[in-house]
Amino acid sequence: MSQIEQFRDPDLQTDGSIVGFYPREFYVFDNFSSFQVDWHDRRWPTSEHAYQASHFFETAPELSEQIFAARSAHEAYKIAKANADKVPANWDDIKVGIMESIVRAKCEQNPYVKEKLLLTLDEEIVEDSPKDSFWGWGADRQGRNELGKIWMRLRDELRQGS
Repeated sequence: MSQIEQFRDPDLQTDGSIVGFYPREFYVFDNFSSFQVDWHDRRWPTSEHAYQASHFFETAPELSEQIFAARSAHEAYKIAKANADKVPANWDDIKVGIMESIVRAKCEQNPYVKEKLLLTLDEEIVEDSPKDSFWGWGADRQGRNELGKIWMRLRDELRQGS
């Protein structure tokens, strides 16, 4: 077990084997963190901008442009959520692959992000979101944690030299 120091949720009781990254030391893993990412021939302000815009590449390209220009990751998120009726019918089938592509680009292009990822050693990486039980573990900490799984896959690839 690593000796990583972080500011944990006071209600979060663990044995220290989990690295939470919602708004703490490992916030760099969060899509709202301020790291630009070059993806799909553009430099996106954050990975959240890229992910939310990708919902509309085929169905509503004007929304992708609006999201690209959003002043914050939160604004990009709000635009996408307000237009949920315009996402492709197969979105649930493709969203994890899209997110992995974006997160991979973020990791490859930002040495600090890669460094933080390698600092997690063999710890479980969890998006400690109390709101999202798909990408994170949700309020009851029983969610799917798909974003954490992506980060752990990338970490495994880095350590194997892929």
